[in-house]
Amino acid sequence: MKRRAFICVLGGIASRFWRRGRIVIAVMAAMVLLPIEVSDAGWLSDVFKGSSKQAKSPKQGKPSKHVTSRKPATLAKRAASPKRRTVKLAALGPVALPSAAFKPVAPLCDPSKFRIVLDVGHTGESEGAISARNVPEFVFNLHLAKRIEEKLKAEGFTETRLLVTEGKARHSLFKRVAAANNLPADLLLSIHHDSVPNKFLEDWEFEGKKSHFSDRFSGYSVFVSRSNPDFKTSFAFAELIAKEMKAQGLDYAKQYSQSIMGRYQRELLNKETGVYRYDELIVLRKTRMAAVLLEAGSIINRDEELKMSSPERRDIISSGVTAAVKQFCEPRWAMLGPL
Repeated sequence: MKRRAFICVLGGIASRFWRRGRIVIAVMAAMVLLPIEVSDAGWLSDVFKGSSKQAKSPKQGKPSKHVTSRKPATLAKRAASPKRRTVKLAALGPVALPSAAFKPVAPLCDPSKFRIVLDVGHTGESEGAISARNVPEFVFNLHLAKRIEEKLKAEGFTETRLLVTEGKARHSLFKRVAAANNLPADLLLSIHHDSVPNKFLEDWEFEGKKSHFSDRFSGYSVFVSRSNPDFKTSFAFAELIAKEMKAQGLDYAKQYSQSIMGRYQRELLNKETGVYRYDELIVLRKTRMAAVLLEAGSIINRDEELKMSSPERRDIISSGVTAAVKQFCEPRWAMLGPL
């Protein structure tokens, strides 16, 4: 009998340890699967306490003194405290997270270090289009580019560079591309003002001088090249500029999508904003950074020329470009980075 009783005692002890072991394993599994924060993590300690009390189960027939493990004061204190508590995964040890987990995920740029090149279209020797009132396009381009430069620097883009090139037409194109690539720049915006093919020109006289005009077309347009090494970024920036122009109440020049333009017809990439594809432009396809060309408006249109000559219109356009650059350069932060 003694031997049999000893075996029964051992069996009882083993069963109690087995039950307790299963509880511990279940708790550890729950700790792994639960989110890091829960509204009331106190139940974990209660589970361990409960398992300990179960090991000392009361005798049958007698009520246990430990059935109510939480005192009323404790419950009231928990109810009054809205603070969230953090479960510490002590059973699992320290969790190693990569250092990149707490760093910003590739912010697009730091404005104080971001370098945007404002390319003044054409040169003093090769002045581009001539306005309805006999003013060279280069003059319009220079005035607008300087205003954009002022606005960008005022917004913290202190590394903005104004690129004024000298020389004849084609030679100056390669010079400006080389200058931009040697800076190096993060983004290039080429500033221009629009005209029309010669077949649309009409004669008139301004201040005693013969001149030409075409009031048939007006508006801004934005060009990108698929041959640019970073076409995706170029197009994204072009979209931002075009949307800002539209937000400022300006309309884009729709004639470039029409067959009447002949060899000047371009593919319209976005009919809502006025972004066109122009692969052959050297200043867009030869630069090693994202590049966009802005035709700010038509200077061959007599009414629009007057607007383009005004400080008010230059402020509207420069504000739109500055807003687009700020959006383009907005840092994007994330806590854990890409998954």
